[in-house]
Amino acid sequence: MIPQKIPHLRISELPGDEGAHQAARFVGLASGLPDDGIVATGAPRYYSSPGRTELGGNHTDHNNGRVLAASVNLDMLAAARPRNDSTVRLISAGYAPLSLDISDTAPRADEAGSPAAIIRGLAGWLSRKGLPLQKGFDIAMDSEVPAGSGLSSSAAFELLMTAIFDDLGNYGLSPTEWAVAGQFAENEYFGKPCGLMDQLACAIGGIVSIDFGEPEKPKIETIAYNFSAHDLVLAIVNTGSDHEDLTGEYAAIPREMKSVAALCGARTLGIVTKADLLARVPEIRASCGDRAFLRAWHFVHETERPGRMQSALAQDDIEGYLSIVRESGRSSWMYLQNIQTGDPRQQSLAVALALSEDILGNEGAWRVHGGGFAGTVQVYVPKTKFQEFLGRMEAVFGKGCVRSLNIRSHGVCRILMR
Repeated sequence: MIPQKIPHLRISELPGDEGAHQAARFVGLASGLPDDGIVATGAPRYYSSPGRTELGGNHTDHNNGRVLAASVNLDMLAAARPRNDSTVRLISAGYAPLSLDISDTAPRADEAGSPAAIIRGLAGWLSRKGLPLQKGFDIAMDSEVPAGSGLSSSAAFELLMTAIFDDLGNYGLSPTEWAVAGQFAENEYFGKPCGLMDQLACAIGGIVSIDFGEPEKPKIETIAYNFSAHDLVLAIVNTGSDHEDLTGEYAAIPREMKSVAALCGARTLGIVTKADLLARVPEIRASCGDRAFLRAWHFVHETERPGRMQSALAQDDIEGYLSIVRESGRSSWMYLQNIQTGDPRQQSLAVALALSEDILGNEGAWRVHGGGFAGTVQVYVPKTKFQEFLGRMEAVFGKGCVRSLNIRSHGVCRILMR
């Protein structure tokens, strides 16, 4: 069921030991809130936004394709308190504090690529929608979503900020609407031409199937499935490579895909078929280049996989599901070509994928995770092989490189402490 408002959850309602863990983090955040005497009266409010994992549909969302994604148990938390002016101040361990005036909603070149750009972009989205801009607020934030992990710390941050905007401003907008706002801020203010998958997965929670055929009205379905019931561990392997400066590599993928779509008379590849590509192979190669053709070839096959994966889960066909995951991984490596950058000595994702295949064979699955080029790979490891897998990966990429994930049933939310 797709939530129509950002939910308010009591901390006692959270599963397992999640509530106690979050409560301890919130206490620390509340004590660290900045206070210069300008804040309004009232107790802090608390918010949580999950990271996300892409299960299928690698680089399809930005061309009106289909994806399968899920929110995960690693999250960002914030304590926030309203102010009497239009200033937003943010503190977070390990990062320099920031302060900005959200009454000024014009994009700033000097903020591109920064958290300030996201916050100002959300204020700008509200302004464009004709919604009244609220007062500012102070925020203390803590994150367990590792930056550069492929779990989309950027989307988790965007949705965390949208929850604060929505709650303190009494807008009552849906998580889906706020996901669109987050994408707008990232595209127009932050400077990264992302699709909408990451934001929707963080916003809605659980496993979601999304069809972006009509980008203004994506078709979203929620799916209940427990991989651990099949004695599988869903995990990511952090290869230690940094993807913070790879915006150009990411941007080239939608740009090249859309160049092929234009040659086929379309705005995006969403309505282009395999037959369309086959009818124009020489023309595409001459006009757009071979890599653009191969990336389009990846798209027309990859956009079909999330639907097949969803059907496999509905039938509890875990072997069929894992087979499609492996297909997706091969296509990303061979055709999408988002496994490595230009330096032949730096191919950490390829090394991780090769080792995963050697360890797992047909008993699990492995694929690039998220945007690619650097960062992490995603694996499904039988529990009986997990210790072997862990040891071999840590021998190559270092202790702590493997992080197991649990699917989180709820997306961005406000947490009520009582």
